[in-house]
Amino acid sequence: MATYKIKIQSSGDEFNVKPSQTILEGAIDAGITMPYGCQDGACGSCKGKVVSGRFYIEEYQSSALTDSEKEEGYTLFCKTMAQEDLVIETNMPNMYDSIPAKVTPVRVESLQKLNHDVMQMYLKLPASETLPFKAGQYIEFIMVDGSRRAFSMANPPHKSMIELHLRLIEGGEFTSFVFNEMKEKSIHRIEGPIGQFYLRESERPIIFIAGGTGFAPIKSIIEEMIFNKNKRKIYLYRGVRSAEDFYMTDLVSSWKKKLGNLTYIPVVEDGSSTDLRSGYVHHAVLEDFKKLSDVQVYCCGAPGLVENAFIDLIKNGLPEDQFFADAFTFSPKKK
Repeated sequence: MATYKIKIQSSGDEFNVKPSQTILEGAIDAGITMPYGCQDGACGSCKGKVVSGRFYIEEYQSSALTDSEKEEGYTLFCKTMAQEDLVIETNMPNMYDSIPAKVTPVRVESLQKLNHDVMQMYLKLPASETLPFKAGQYIEFIMVDGSRRAFSMANPPHKSMIELHLRLIEGGEFTSFVFNEMKEKSIHRIEGPIGQFYLRESERPIIFIAGGTGFAPIKSIIEEMIFNKNKRKIYLYRGVRSAEDFYMTDLVSSWKKKLGNLTYIPVVEDGSSTDLRSGYVHHAVLEDFKKLSDVQVYCCGAPGLVENAFIDLIKNGLPEDQFFADAFTFSPKKK
């Protein structure tokens, strides 16, 4: 079978890909280190530039790769197929300061239900281990069969215990196992940190949009802001299907007392609560902000939420480079 040669311009590394492989798959097979996250065209971690050569890109989320980036030659290597030999560059300039991911064993310290379908899990690292990360990043559970499940860390980096919020997914093998069979003190393997969802330096007010357990990485960021005495103005929009899906609302109330500059807007999609806003959570943002040119938006939740929020907010004046997202693709395609 014919193969194409891929050369990384900055390092000089070369590897071959089959026409049926993505660039990222070829790099992984060849043992070449490239940044990546979801492998599903949703997170943007594998974004890079094709310097020369023809290629095509499969379906992806526009929040992970904007039209203007695409015009400049950027692509998502997890969705890109070569059509001839390519020269590529794997990192956008100044994209992020990467903390290398590592594999480590963890022990399940505790499991506690936060509501009817969300489990709070605390994981303890070995005594000699630490896991440096940026607030908002995620880890992956490595299954016995090599498959992986990604979950955002809800704890801030200065806390040593890893906190996860896992929603029970209908038909989801791993979350069913967590809710029904996983035992405290059991040992598992994780890899992290992964992802580009973290707070950027800026004086702009922050709009957080959290769908469901998309609250977890935002919790991490806000608690780190409290710890660092960050005084930026915060608007926290939190969307759920029905009022029973909220959890940790008392915690949010305590944040308001500590920060003083946090506005909390809970939104219920099905309109079941007469006390709360109803509809899609990002629509509430559009109703409240007639001008979006001077804010930063951090959005985390299901892919549909992230995609629709990105499209609608950009359409209404948010600069593309001020939208940061983490989309929960429930079964990441990992080797």
